[in-house]
Amino acid sequence: MSPMRRGVSSSWSNSPVGTTGCNDEYYRVRPNLGIRPRQVLGLTDEAGFHPSLVGMERLYKEGQMAVVEGCGYPNPSLSHFSSMGFWHTGVPNGGEALGWLGRLADDHGPDGTPNYIVNVASSQSLAVRAARHSPLVFDDPGRLRRQGTPRQKHALEQFGTEAASGNDALDFLRGTASNAASSAALVRDAWSGYRTPVDYGIGGLGADLRKVAALIQAELPTRIYYVSFRGNSFDTHVHQADTHARLLMYMSDAVAGFIRDVERIGRADDVAVLMFTEFGRRVEENGSLGTDHGTAGPMFVAGKGVAGGFYGDTPDLSDLDDGNLKMTTDFRRVYASMIEGWMGMDDASAILKGEFPALPVFGVT
Repeated sequence: MSPMRRGVSSSWSNSPVGTTGCNDEYYRVRPNLGIRPRQVLGLTDEAGFHPSLVGMERLYKEGQMAVVEGCGYPNPSLSHFSSMGFWHTGVPNGGEALGWLGRLADDHGPDGTPNYIVNVASSQSLAVRAARHSPLVFDDPGRLRRQGTPRQKHALEQFGTEAASGNDALDFLRGTASNAASSAALVRDAWSGYRTPVDYGIGGLGADLRKVAALIQAELPTRIYYVSFRGNSFDTHVHQADTHARLLMYMSDAVAGFIRDVERIGRADDVAVLMFTEFGRRVEENGSLGTDHGTAGPMFVAGKGVAGGFYGDTPDLSDLDDGNLKMTTDFRRVYASMIEGWMGMDDASAILKGEFPALPVFGVT
């Protein structure tokens, strides 16, 4: 499973585009930013994708892309940091300290299993924070090695190879040092041996998904990979149209390239990609040709095992909550779908701390 968080505050409401129904209202509130019918990449009689999502359109038409509409949570926050924390923990307004993926690993990964979670980033995401697992976090796989003076590095190497002492705390630290060294070597070897003819497009997301593909090809025992569309470029309060079009292209090309690459290496049956963001955008464009912080929006699930199509109810543009879309699907239902439908586990309610019925995005509920 490869969850991917898409940037900061993506303008989801211009990603899937309605082609019938509330068009008049859509163009009334977005006279400048609205995507014109002739530009829409048609998927159904009623909806299509933004014209930049060519790669994702191809996945959808191959039956490898599910779009879950109206995703959000009750009493939504318009704060980046609060909402991001809610999505990362899966417990909105609950004060949860661990990530939903971290709790998943704690429940199902044997204690201390090395490399059960890999987080490609410069720092660890809250989503993968666990009680009994130490996610492998790295940015540049070619430079993943011990830092420090030669004497310090030698001391750490020796420390990690010493026999158990009977002191639980000390032995835990020794095990961590040993796992860190061996994991770093695995990552470096996987990256140095990886070559691909597949085009991931341009941008940092494609580069990070290539790193994931390299580790999958090297058959690391990892069950969960986590990457983000870095930076806050999607926070398009001003001049949204061109910026948003470019960023959507980067995302679409990267995800489509990744799916093609795992097909190439014979691992398509083993990989599903979940895409989400902490909130969508306000329905009405602002006076700066942008959009402000909103609430609900779609989530995307991609992969060979996906039962492609649209899921959930489309939010009604004529029935808003203070100018924002009303949630029609609790995002934790999509998390539950990944836990139960993809990972094959039966305790999503314990991991998510509540009952959230799974959707049939993998053909089962």
